Amino acid sequence: MPRHRSHVAMVGVPAVSHVLPSLEVIRELVARGHRVSYANDPAVADLITATGAEFVPYDSRLPVTDNDWPDDPIAAMGVFLDDAIQTLPQLRAAYDRDRADLYLYDIGAYAARALAEAQGLPVLQLSPTYVAWNGYEQEVGAQLRRLPGADAYRARFAAWLAACGAATLDVDAFSGRPPRALALIPRTMQPHADRVDSGVVTFVGPCFGARTDQGSWEPPSAAGKLLLISLGSAYTRQPEFYRQCLAAYGGLPGWHVVLQIGRYTDPAELGDIPSNVEVHPWVPQLAILEQADAFVTHAGMGGSSEGLFTGTPMIAVPQAADQFTNADRLVELGVARRVDMADATAAVLRATLAGLVGDPEVARRSALLRAGTRAEGGTARAADLVEAMLG
Repeated sequence: MPRHRSHVAMVGVPAVSHVLPSLEVIRELVARGHRVSYANDPAVADLITATGAEFVPYDSRLPVTDNDWPDDPIAAMGVFLDDAIQTLPQLRAAYDRDRADLYLYDIGAYAARALAEAQGLPVLQLSPTYVAWNGYEQEVGAQLRRLPGADAYRARFAAWLAACGAATLDVDAFSGRPPRALALIPRTMQPHADRVDSGVVTFVGPCFGARTDQGSWEPPSAAGKLLLISLGSAYTRQPEFYRQCLAAYGGLPGWHVVLQIGRYTDPAELGDIPSNVEVHPWVPQLAILEQADAFVTHAGMGGSSEGLFTGTPMIAVPQAADQFTNADRLVELGVARRVDMADATAAVLRATLAGLVGDPEVARRSALLRAGTRAEGGTARAADLVEAMLG
C-alpha cells in the first residue's frame, strides 16, 4: 500500500489496440491502493472496469466501430484533432471539479495533455507504439508537412492550442514531444532507439499480467505443434486470406491451428473447417502464444510485442499503418519471415512455416529476444515510474 493514496487519471481513445497495452499498468496502480479513474468512450467500458478503475465516460467520434479510417494521412490526423476538440469540454466537466494528481494519456488523446497543462498538473504519456527520436521532425515530420492540407491542419491545431489553455503552443512539440513518456513496447522495435531522449522516454517493454478476465486456453491432448493465426482487432475482414490459411495448414501433419477471424468475417465464408483447425472471433492471444510454436500475425505493435515476449517465431503479413515497418523490423531481428498479402497463397504460407520453424537461428534469436524483452521490467516497472512522478 502506498504511503499516500493519489488520484491518477488515465485518458485513452476507444481503439482496442490502444486500450489493451496499458490495462495492466492501470490494474497494478489500483492494486497498489491508488484511486484510478479512466476516461474513455463507453464502447470499451468493460475492458476498463475489469481493472478496478473508475470509468469516466466521454463520447468519442473516432471511427473505431466501423473501422472507417481515412486513407489520407493528413485526414487521419485531422480525425484525432477533431475528436480532441470535442472531447476536451467533456473532460473538463469531469475533472475540473475532481482534479487528478497525475494525468496519464494515450498518444491519440490530445485533450488529456491540454487539460493537464491548463490545470498546471503533471502529465505522463503511455505510448503503445513508437516515440519520436532526435531528428524525427526533419526526417518524417517534414514529409508530412509537404502533403496537401497539412498547412490548414497545423493552423487549426495551433488555433485550438491557443484557445484551450494549453501551455505548449508548438504543434509538433504538443503532438509528438511529451514532457515525459513510458514506451510500452520492446526497445528493439523502436526505430533509431539510440536517438530517443532517455531523459524523457523510458522503455518498459510490453506490460502484461495474468489476463484472467480474458479466459484460458488449452490445446487438445494430441495437438502436437501449435500455430496461432491472428490479424489483430482492426484489419480482420480478410476471408480469402483465411481460406488460404486453411488450405495451407488444414490437415498439416503434427500441427494444431487456432484461427482468430475477428468480428467482421462470418465463419460460413470460410467453407469446410479442417479437423485440426479451430476458428474463433476472439481468443486469449497471449495465453495461446505462451504455448505456440509459430504465429501468423499482421505485425501490429501489440502482436509483435507479444510474439517477442513469448519468443514465438512469426510470419508477418502486414495490413496497414506501422505494420509494414514492424514486419521488416521483425525480419531484421531474425525472428520472422514477411509475406505480403498479395503473395499469401496456400503454397507460400505452408513453405514459409516450414522454413521458419526449421531454422535453428530463428529459434536462437527468438529465445534471446524473449529474455531481453522480459528484462525491461514491464508492468511493475511502469507502475514504479508512475509512482515516482507522484512524489
